[in-house]
Amino acid sequence: MRILAFLSAIFSLWGGQAMAADEPSHTVLRSEGDIEIREYASMIVAEVEVSGSREEAGSRGFRPLADYIFGNNAPRQSIDMTAPVTTRRGQSIDMTAPVTSTPSGDDRWTVAFIMPAEWTMETLPRPNNPAVNIREVPTHQMAVIKFRGRRNSETIGQHEAELTSWIAANGYEVTGEPVYASYSPPWTPIPFRRHEVQIPVSAR
Repeated sequence: MRILAFLSAIFSLWGGQAMAADEPSHTVLRSEGDIEIREYASMIVAEVEVSGSREEAGSRGFRPLADYIFGNNAPRQSIDMTAPVTTRRGQSIDMTAPVTSTPSGDDRWTVAFIMPAEWTMETLPRPNNPAVNIREVPTHQMAVIKFRGRRNSETIGQHEAELTSWIAANGYEVTGEPVYASYSPPWTPIPFRRHEVQIPVSAR
């Protein structure tokens, strides 16, 4: 029964907002086909570190983060769902007011929800679950490749390789680990599912 209630809550939260979910504020600095260079404004993220394959990490990380925005926080306040949900290789967590990371092994992943822009570090509800960490991400640039359809190791690998080659050929330097972003709820028909590979960069 708890699982059914949880799934029902996810459907009502994400399903009701899927067509109009907020996305993090950014400026497109360069666009070439499916590739963009974006500058993101500072943002706040809620993160959790999980183990397993990349495919397993998304579902394992989603539940505690969804639990947090559904109200498992102080003062038990719901937080709107935004897009995308991101996954990246796990990093050692700096416990400031909580946080993210650098590679700690192939089986560790950091899954994150981006918090709506109206929240600040001072006003955002504190997680009751100590595994959920909150941190502020400063302004940063990302090289992004957009694609739709399946998000498996093969398709991600192909798009990541294409983006990495483009970065090297266009005068940018990689400054961090790739981020795998998913914008669509799981019941979206596969051909319409929206994904991105994002790689932190700076101009050389």
